[in-house]
Parts: sequence; structure tokens; C-alpha cells
Amino acid sequence: ARQVEDYGFGGLWTAETSHNPFLPLTHAASVTDRISIGTGIAVAFPRSPMVMANTAWDLAEQSKGRFILGLGTQVRAHITKRFSSEWSAPVPRLREYIESMRAIWDTWQTGVPLRYRGEHYRFILMTPFFSPEPMPYSNIPIYIAGVNDGLCRLAGEMCQGFHVHPFHTTRYLKEMIIPNIEAGAQKTGRTRQDVKLTCMIFVVTGRTAEEIQQ
Repeated sequence: ARQVEDYGFGGLWTAETSHNPFLPLTHAASVTDRISIGTGIAVAFPRSPMVMANTAWDLAEQSKGRFILGLGTQVRAHITKRFSSEWSAPVPRLREYIESMRAIWDTWQTGVPLRYRGEHYRFILMTPFFSPEPMPYSNIPIYIAGVNDGLCRLAGEMCQGFHVHPFHTTRYLKEMIIPNIEAGAQKTGRTRQDVKLTCMIFVVTGRTAEEIQQ
């Protein structure tokens, strides 16, 4: 994390592959001052939105507002067979996931009663003992990942960014990703410029970080 900041990069992403995506970011937050830190991505559905909201809240506070919550749905086989969790209607469910997290954050920040009721999630209890203190960084940016039009449109409607799959083409960006993000943005009075596009690049190499940079 120190090297990434010293190199002059703008941010550092961690992925949920063979390790937890959140734990490294507590270290990154403590040894850096400028770069954004975020998950690219954390798998949403095996975790309750309440659990995810709490983790994101703590990382946002620890990093002084530099944390970005990147979420992904994964695919049915991994959710049901690897995580032993429920799979259903990924786009509507992720929409409620994001809505409910923002309702939870609003309760923690303002004290308004928690009253979120959806088809997939329901949150109606929050007591002072379990509420974090308000903080200056409660407007936590959310990025989502996806490959099809539904998640692109969802990102356009309500997210600050979209993680493009590493395996893609320029044509795929121009004909599928960007037009659907724009269509989603128009539904809520936003524009394409409200949604940042990112792409994780995985490098398997025997070279050092300094050699890669050069």
C-alpha cells in the first residue's frame, strides 16, 4: 500500500479470491494518507447487508473517507455450492441490498428509525447499543461489478462506479456497458459521468513491483 501511494497511483483494490477482501484494507488505511482503498469486489449475497454496512462503515471511518465498497453478485454455482447461500433474482436483490445498506447508514448517521422493507430484505430494528457513532464519511461510495445489461443499468441508476470484467473488448464497452449505464442513469436524473468505470487487471509474474512499474 505504501508503494502504491509512493508510485503516485490513485487507489488500491483488493479482491475476494483466496483471501478476505476487507482485512488487508485495515492495514492499507493505517499506512497511507492519500490513495483510495476499496474492494474489487466483495461478494455480497453470502453476507447480510447489516454485516456489510458495519464493515464498510468502520473502514470508511478508519480511512477518513477513502474507502470504496465494491460489490459483486458472483454466479449461482458459487453462491449455492461454495458459500451455501441463497440465490435469487440477482439484480432486484442487489438493488435492495444497496438500498437497505444506505437506510442503515442513514439511521446510524441521523438517528432516524430503521424502516426498510423489501421483497428480499427487511430491517426494522436498530438500538443505540448497536449503532456506531455518526461520522463525517457516512456517504460511502458503492461500485458494483457485472457483465450483462441489468447490473449495468443498476449501476447507472444508483451507484458511483462500475467494475468492468477483466476479460472484455472495446466493442463490449461501447455497445453494451456504456449504453446501459447511460440508460440507467437517465432513469434517476443522472449522467454517465456520475459513474466511474474501473477494471481489475490481474498480473501473474515473477517480476518485482518495481520492474512492473518500469
